[in-house]
Amino acid sequence: MLIAVFAALGRFVYRRRLLVVLAWLAVLGFGFGFGGQVFGRLDTGSGLRGDAESVLVSDMLARAAGSGAVITGLVDGREAADPAFRAELDAAVRDLRTTPGVRRVVAPWSSRDTTENPMIARDGRAVVLQVELEGDLDGAARDRAVERVGERLRATGAPRVLVGGDALANQEFQDQAQEDLERGEALALPFMLLLLLLVFRGVIAAMTPLAVAAVAVAGALLVLLGVSELTAVSVYSVNVVTMLGLGLAVDYSLLVVSRYREERAAGFDPPAAIERTLPTAGRTVTYSGLTLAASLCGLLVFAEPFLRSMAWSGIGVVLVAMLAAITLIPALLGLWGRRIRPDRSQRPLDHGLFYRLSRLVQRAAPAIVPLVAAFLVLLALPFRHARLENSGLESLPRSSQSRELFETVEARFPGGGTDPIVVAVETDPRSPLLTAYIRRIELLPGVDSVERRQGTPPVLTVLDVTPAGSSQGPVATRLVEQIRGLDRPVAAGVTGSAAFLVDYRDSLLARLPYALALIGLATLVLLFLMTGSLVVPVKAMVMNVLSLGASFGALVWVFQEGHLSGVLGFDPAGMVDITIPVLIFVFAFGLSMDYEVFLLSRIKEAWDLTGDNDRAVALGLQRTGRIVTSAAALIVVVFLGFAAGELLTIKEVGLGMAIAVLLDATVVRTLLVPATMTLLGRWNWWAPAGLRRIHERFGLVEPPPTGRQPVAPAEPAGARLSG
Repeated sequence: MLIAVFAALGRFVYRRRLLVVLAWLAVLGFGFGFGGQVFGRLDTGSGLRGDAESVLVSDMLARAAGSGAVITGLVDGREAADPAFRAELDAAVRDLRTTPGVRRVVAPWSSRDTTENPMIARDGRAVVLQVELEGDLDGAARDRAVERVGERLRATGAPRVLVGGDALANQEFQDQAQEDLERGEALALPFMLLLLLLVFRGVIAAMTPLAVAAVAVAGALLVLLGVSELTAVSVYSVNVVTMLGLGLAVDYSLLVVSRYREERAAGFDPPAAIERTLPTAGRTVTYSGLTLAASLCGLLVFAEPFLRSMAWSGIGVVLVAMLAAITLIPALLGLWGRRIRPDRSQRPLDHGLFYRLSRLVQRAAPAIVPLVAAFLVLLALPFRHARLENSGLESLPRSSQSRELFETVEARFPGGGTDPIVVAVETDPRSPLLTAYIRRIELLPGVDSVERRQGTPPVLTVLDVTPAGSSQGPVATRLVEQIRGLDRPVAAGVTGSAAFLVDYRDSLLARLPYALALIGLATLVLLFLMTGSLVVPVKAMVMNVLSLGASFGALVWVFQEGHLSGVLGFDPAGMVDITIPVLIFVFAFGLSMDYEVFLLSRIKEAWDLTGDNDRAVALGLQRTGRIVTSAAALIVVVFLGFAAGELLTIKEVGLGMAIAVLLDATVVRTLLVPATMTLLGRWNWWAPAGLRRIHERFGLVEPPPTGRQPVAPAEPAGARLSG
């Protein structure tokens, strides 16, 4: 039944090929014409769910303050103790207080004592001030107010003036995300075209996957624009989702076009070749796309808006790429398919490079399995020492004014390197219960200081607790947990960067088992439907976890420890963003299923025809070796193109996914899969009798090709991909 549906789709698309192409051209136009609006809607917030304690307390403090954005101005290169400079800056402060849109200005000094003033640099040659804007300003009014702040501070004649704040940093993140997206596409596309020319040895065939990649990117922008109407979309979403759509489009296109060329080589004209391609390669693409979409559903288990938006966006883009592969490609092949050279390789399958490699691996299987497994575990070891934190301004490039301001304050100002843990206590500041509560906080290990914040409402006391060490280090996060664990004689809540990290981490860990269970179940079901085995799916998941663990270890080695930072052009942050392992696991795990489907479907076909496990493994590897290798090379080029951007978080995603795909398509597919399947022998195909009957009825088994040259019984029919 399913075979007939895909065959009918092939006939329909061929008959309506011009209409199908025009429809996708409309998607292309709308995507690049209107989809770009999403860049103005991106969010750089914490990504936490709204009911987390740190979010609730932060929102309460913002409402109590009644102010809008806070602008920080740095005036550098003048002596803070110089009376003339003080007079100039005081005049600037007075002018700023009368500037439209400004609610309050906090000056660098309130007395002549400049010792350990957090708004005066330790060397006395720089000061900062804070400008609070009105809370009801629209974007244009806020931008004008920020511009006036910068102009007035530069009028003091200081050698260097920097202006920053959350609103400005948010804009810098958005601008950099768009710039990195354009850079990634500009770097990846020429290399992709070159590789496609090498694979297909023809311009027309090579251009077909690029056409699908273009509509996938356009579709990605439209999907993200739609998601932004429903929920906040992270500043990183466009890059990550476009990266995925671009890679999948080429991946799926490669499979479909390769199969079409094989059908043409078998003597079929374009309409018949298209009709035969969709029930085989088209159906494999559909199952692969649905499996990846199911894996992305694992992100919906999490309560965080950022992860949920990534899930919906990713699912949408996967479906766009999948639909383009089974509709646009057949339509394009119907238009120019006669100009694409058939794949007329007639080399016997048992003489191909991948067949010989598989036989070599099978002979050494008892040694290869433990050695390769140990190698992957060794690569994963650095992840044991991973320091997972929320990324901040250090993710921006070195040229960023917001990052430059942050690093200057961190390096030169008292307490500038550590954000306080903020404790909001709803009680009168004179309450004796409050005094006892503060004393208990001061006695906690790791507390450097506890200060009461000035200018708060009468019924609210805000404590700034400065921890020893970094803002999100182990001391700070432990302090958050200890403060929350104290008996609270009065209503109190904890927020701040360390509290955001604790809440985010706890929320992820609480729901991670459910996400993993959903992803694992989807994988088991798909691979069972394809192979009829329970052993193969479990083995595949174990191998995927090994390759993903190795990529996680590489992330720590590169980004936390700083190896290769000069080559990759970034400054080590000493940590890995806490969201990156989750994203890479879900995206890369789903992508690896593409190669699993490509390989195991051919192995299963050979097993059904020969009953010889070792020969089936070797034939399956030979038939898919060139496709998997080419697809992996192309998708790695895409990921590395985006890793060349300047946003550190996107670098982490791009490099991490490139490593995961590279390991999966080389070490796992060419060594670990044939070796383990050789050792397991006929046990690879074991399943209870009841499940075997289910597989016989609903399983994903490609139909034996007909109408080709006869083959020997031990040589299963199918595509001939030589090494």
